Amino acid sequence: MAWLSEWARDGRSSQEAQAAFATLSPIDPSEIIGAWRGSELPTRHPLDGLLAAYGWWGKRFETADEVDPLIFEGRGDLVSVNPGRLPLSLAVAFPHVMRTAAAADLFRLFLPLLATSQPKARLRRLEWNGVISAAMIYDDLPIIDHFRRVDDHRLLGMMDFRRTSQPFFFQLTRAVSGRAAGRTRPQGV
Repeated sequence: MAWLSEWARDGRSSQEAQAAFATLSPIDPSEIIGAWRGSELPTRHPLDGLLAAYGWWGKRFETADEVDPLIFEGRGDLVSVNPGRLPLSLAVAFPHVMRTAAAADLFRLFLPLLATSQPKARLRRLEWNGVISAAMIYDDLPIIDHFRRVDDHRLLGMMDFRRTSQPFFFQLTRAVSGRAAGRTRPQGV
């Protein structure tokens, strides 16, 4: 899909991104089970570039009720992070500060304290814009990630965070092998 590569390279407006999302087919939660490598899709959202700067790897859906919503690379291993421990309000309020090398270094330093061995989200079927599709509901934050199918190996994600005026977009690519595919949940604190 050339349009997705162009979006990743050049960015889109939030309105263009939502229009593209609306054209894609829904997906059932059962089809998402497994590990997915993530990458951001820029829309001039306050969180654009933040996940990549902090070493975001992706998401893992063990079952519909056991989801690791944020997995980061840390010191040679993958770490499942408890999103409820992240200062997302600060990231939204001060995005330029949170994107600095010093902030990313602090994140990596505190990564073991942010880790969890417990699932922190669930998959359900939810409606967005008249279409019912898989969505991930965070346990501790007012966030819902809506998903649509790009193809058999890729999803488009749209994060609806109550504290921002526009959604955040990302792409997930199924991990068919590697560190997270077929692994048990990383051990945390």
